[in-house]
Amino acid sequence: MNKQELEQRTKEFSLNLIRFLQSLPKNYLGEAMGRQLLKSGTSIGANCREANRAESKADFIHKLAIAEKEASETVYWLEMMLEAGIGGKQEALRLMQEARELLAIFTAAGRTSKGRR
Repeated sequence: MNKQELEQRTKEFSLNLIRFLQSLPKNYLGEAMGRQLLKSGTSIGANCREANRAESKADFIHKLAIAEKEASETVYWLEMMLEAGIGGKQEALRLMQEARELLAIFTAAGRTSKGRR
C-alpha cells in the first residue's frame, strides 16, 4: 500500500467513524464517549498525512508513532462502547477491525522506519 492509498484508507475510516458517531444516543455517555472516539479516530488520518509530509526522518517516525497511539486509543474507545452497549454493535465491530488493521500498519511502519523488526 502506498502513502496515498493509506491516506485515503484513513480518511474513509474517519468518515465511517463520523457516521457511526451520528447514530449514538444523545445522552451524556453517548456524547462524552463519542467525543473521545472522534478525537482519537480522526487523528489517525491527520497524523498519517503529517507523516507523509514530514520534514525529516525523525519527524516522520514521530508522526507515525502518534498515529499508532491514536489507533490504539480508538480501539480502546470502541471496546468500551461495545462492552457498555453504546452504539450499533455491527458497525462498532467493523470499525474496530479496521482500527486494529491500521494499528498493525502503523506499528509495522514505525518498526521498519526505526530499523527494527
